[in-house]
Amino acid sequence: MGLKTICAYLGRRAVYAFQATGRIMNLFFATCSALSKATPREVLRQMAKLGADSLPIVSMTSMCTGMVLSVQTAKEFVRFGAADSVGGIVAIAMARELAPILAGVVVAGRIGAAIAAEIGTMKVTEQIDALRVMATSPTQYLVAPRFLAIVLMMPILVIYANLVGDIGGGFVAMNYAGIGSHMFIESIRGFVESWDLVGGLIKGAVFGAIIAVIGCHKGLNAQQGAEGVGKATTASVVLSIILIFIFNYFLSVMLYVHGG
Repeated sequence: MGLKTICAYLGRRAVYAFQATGRIMNLFFATCSALSKATPREVLRQMAKLGADSLPIVSMTSMCTGMVLSVQTAKEFVRFGAADSVGGIVAIAMARELAPILAGVVVAGRIGAAIAAEIGTMKVTEQIDALRVMATSPTQYLVAPRFLAIVLMMPILVIYANLVGDIGGGFVAMNYAGIGSHMFIESIRGFVESWDLVGGLIKGAVFGAIIAVIGCHKGLNAQQGAEGVGKATTASVVLSIILIFIFNYFLSVMLYVHGG
């Protein structure tokens, strides 16, 4: 493969990336303008579906993460006489970074994939075209309710992930390192500030917007056939998770370095 071929390939990929970014941003702004027309019943239905599908996995991942954090920190902190800091360290790590990330990855893999598959199937079976024939906007009818539901539900999942992670961390700290429950709770109260929690909720809402827009975009642009829907679903999950980690870095800098 010659240099010219490599440069041509990279150029095509760059052009495709810019075009895809433009389409995603167009969908995002169109969705924002259609939010006021989303029916409350459909939004609530999507929120209920999101919560029911995500809670078990969020519970398991958050609990295990809190327990691992506690295992890694409790023994060493006790050895150096800093047992009263274990709860705060676990809670801050969960509130600022891990709870939003875990909830985002779970929702991207579970809900983002489902959205891409559902809308992609509608696309290849020409149901999207039927909506347009009936003068119904797919963005208003399909995208806006899902977008609003995920953006509203993600902060709730982040709060839940925080709670479950702290419970898991406290359980391990008490049974593995002999740290009392009162000391663990007081450490959380002493370390964690309201902005730590608010920042996590902001991250959750942003991650929710990313998941919804990417999932809907991939579904609306799915190619014909079952293979096309499968590729759209996979691409939705992969791109959503990549963007979650990228945005997490910039949000952490904005919220906790410059804004904290």
